[in-house]
Amino acid sequence: MEREDIVARGPRPRPLQVFVHQDAAYEPLHDLQRALQSAVFRGEAPETLLLVEHKPVITLGRSAKREHLLVEEARLNALGIELADVGRGGDITYHGPGQLVVYPIIDLSPDRCDVRRYMRDLEAVAIAVCAEFDIRAERDPLQTGVWVGTRKIAALGVRISRWVTMHGLALNVDPRLEHFALIVPCGIKDRTVTSIALEHSTSGTGGALPTPTLREVQSVWVRHFADHFGYTPEWPSQSENARLTFPNVEPHFGPGFRPRRP
Repeated sequence: MEREDIVARGPRPRPLQVFVHQDAAYEPLHDLQRALQSAVFRGEAPETLLLVEHKPVITLGRSAKREHLLVEEARLNALGIELADVGRGGDITYHGPGQLVVYPIIDLSPDRCDVRRYMRDLEAVAIAVCAEFDIRAERDPLQTGVWVGTRKIAALGVRISRWVTMHGLALNVDPRLEHFALIVPCGIKDRTVTSIALEHSTSGTGGALPTPTLREVQSVWVRHFADHFGYTPEWPSQSENARLTFPNVEPHFGPGFRPRRP
């Protein structure tokens, strides 16, 4: 086992607020991440894990090349796909229904202040989640992300400020893979994209495996993430105020936001 894969827990697990948001527009969630990142740094909000299913959107990272968008914006508009420039690392990617997007807003200080290690930790969690659904995923020594052979099943792009994280990882559960044909995913021209659903349909085990629901994958993700990073997940009660109540954060939620346990 590599050193980066060893869980570095403190004396006791730290609390981690977990929120789920479905059918989410990109910009409000991006604003929320930024507000949470600042609030966590100031000690005004607990560390938080956002589990998001976005409306269709193509995002351009800091190193994105416009030629990796293979269609005109008019075509995207006709398909109902948003285009957004974002502050994460990486090139171009797609988010949409059927994809689990994970935004950890956590403090890596004092003992995890290593960007490469953090990226490898996220990859390790995704690999463990895939294994629970009978998919052998792995890292690629030349590329970031999580792969099944030469097919990418999870993409990463993070932004870290004062060692508090935002952005994160997208795991393909059962998205519309044809939407990835509108771009050069992550700027990698000689690779393809896959999903849990596609891998299950071509498993070769005597029949297609059932595709898990997004909620099932969310639940497995939270368990592995909490175990790997040393957290105790905490879920806001639905009977209470169903919104974040941290200072300067709540206004970033629209009226459709409801946190809930997967």
